[in-house]
Amino acid sequence: MAYFATALFLGLFMVGPTYFGWPDPGGKVSVALMTAFLLGAVAGYKAKG
Repeated sequence: MAYFATALFLGLFMVGPTYFGWPDPGGKVSVALMTAFLLGAVAGYKAKG
């Protein structure tokens, strides 16, 4: 599952703006994706124990 989440994140981060057509001139969508991924990784690590 971790590999799937990482692949999904990389896909959205790299080709998401062009594929989905969202405008991201300031990089805010990229920062939001990175933050969500990192917080999810930390939460998963903490829940795993």
